[in-house]
Amino acid sequence: MYLSVWIAGLSERVGFESTLSCFPESVQLRGMDVAGKIITVVMDMADKFAVRQNVDVIDAEYKKEGKDWFLRIFIDKPGGVGIDDCEKFSRAFEEMLDKEDVVQNSYCLEVSSPGADRKLVKEREFRYYIGRKVDVKLYKASDGVKEFSGILEGFENKTAKISTDKGTVEIPQSDAVWIRLSFEF
Repeated sequence: MYLSVWIAGLSERVGFESTLSCFPESVQLRGMDVAGKIITVVMDMADKFAVRQNVDVIDAEYKKEGKDWFLRIFIDKPGGVGIDDCEKFSRAFEEMLDKEDVVQNSYCLEVSSPGADRKLVKEREFRYYIGRKVDVKLYKASDGVKEFSGILEGFENKTAKISTDKGTVEIPQSDAVWIRLSFEF
């Protein structure tokens, strides 16, 4: 589905000073590019909306691929989300986006699960998945180990705290090729 909605303030993209009048004043937006501002507002809206849908918003992205723009929202809930959850969220949230006029150009709204083996990148994702099993691959072996699995116990200062069968380890994000949700068939 393609939607066409409008946003004030595109002039910031070309270096003019302006404010985005459609954004809530509580959101700090200065210094962000237009896509960053859109994501900030969409995440705020989606978080509030998700409560009514009994899901959690894990992440969102707004980016151009080829000639098309995509607004992707990743949702989850305990036990996982199914296609019905994604469809229900998408249809209802689309109406809210249209009403609020958040995005300037035509785009495709996609709502999906984060994926079974999602790589965790943002603090928000790490915090949501505390208590879940994760797989880790390091750039450089630590104590002779480059890949391992464990339970994500915490995340602070861009460092994941992971409980393994050999004890708890702290892995700075910068030391990991990836830290992702563990998925077993």
